[in-house]
Amino acid sequence: MTMVGARKIDTLRAARDVLADEGFRLFFPLAALHAALWPLAWVVAFGFSLPLAHAIPPGLWHAHEMIIGTFGAALIGFITTAIPEWTDTERLRGRILLVLAGLWGVARLIGLFGVEALGVVGALADLLWLGALVLYVAKISLEKRSTRLAGFLFWITCLLISEAVTRYAFLDIDARMALATQATHLSGFIFVGILGIALARITVPVTNLVLDPTEQTSPFRPHPGRMNLAPGLVAVLVMADAAGLSPPTTGYLLIAAGAAFMDRVAEAFIGRECARAEILVLAGASTFAGLGLMLVGAARLGLLPISELPGLHLALMGGLGLGVLAVLSIAGLRHTGQALVFVRRTRIAMLLLVAAMLLRVAPEIWPTAMMPAPPYALVAVLWAGAFLLWLRVYWPFIRDPATFQHDGC
Repeated sequence: MTMVGARKIDTLRAARDVLADEGFRLFFPLAALHAALWPLAWVVAFGFSLPLAHAIPPGLWHAHEMIIGTFGAALIGFITTAIPEWTDTERLRGRILLVLAGLWGVARLIGLFGVEALGVVGALADLLWLGALVLYVAKISLEKRSTRLAGFLFWITCLLISEAVTRYAFLDIDARMALATQATHLSGFIFVGILGIALARITVPVTNLVLDPTEQTSPFRPHPGRMNLAPGLVAVLVMADAAGLSPPTTGYLLIAAGAAFMDRVAEAFIGRECARAEILVLAGASTFAGLGLMLVGAARLGLLPISELPGLHLALMGGLGLGVLAVLSIAGLRHTGQALVFVRRTRIAMLLLVAAMLLRVAPEIWPTAMMPAPPYALVAVLWAGAFLLWLRVYWPFIRDPATFQHDGC
């Protein structure tokens, strides 16, 4: 082996060791890359089709990949980073993180091209990493004899079940199209529930840090009834939808869950500091999630002459997408020892995401002569730009071993 080759191997090993030191270092960049490149390829390179997809509609593949792929990677990074901090336990690192990344990555490569012949392989890969997260959260809860993680355990278990049903339906899509669509939508609602409990955990320390950067006081104390109302109502919605209750019934539950998210927005009114981007992004995630759920509910009740798609995109692209970008940004700063202040490029990334979501949703709600349909290519470019710009800002912190062993938020 040449000296140059040996140096390259050493460099790769050093990078691997840094990225595998903590969950967010590995999975947040993977989430950003997947969010940016997969939909861009689907829209621009493949023209809304997938090269090796035949029976499964490409649109269904796309929805599945965004939910389980992009949001799934963010979930792995969040859970493996936040839970050790909350429970004062040893964090996962090294080989176990690389194995989780490998399982997630195998399924994503299959989903990128819609390789239906390898559908079972992709299914096993996704179910394995989801099952591993369930076991991890359960193990920590039992060791600590605590119920603090019960909400996350419930939601990740629900996600595991919905993914199993989705993959089962994919095996015979001609006979199970309705089941595949319902299970995919349920996975999206489940992630909105996860967003609800994540925001409940994140908003309090972030708001207190904004109000008192010295961390000597805790001036912000949320109303206890607001903490779990939104995810609780989403849980009722998920169970009702899974049970096959009527569209009007689930429509009212969607509106109720959306209203609970809108109620969470009130927590952002903390005085003049409410104009800080670090507060606005969390309020924005709740706002879009709430409006999206209510829009889906209104469509199911026949109150609006539109389909459920714009509401789903508003909740998932806007609410969940902005929430994921907020988590990536906040945790990326706090866990690398940076001050909790979003730089201009981070704020621009968030604006790009909101612009992409509005361009995707607005023409389906209110089509005009200028924009009778969503400009899909522009939407994909703006969405990709948001996550790539985030990666450009945060990659130097994430890959730097000098940022190890910093307290989180």
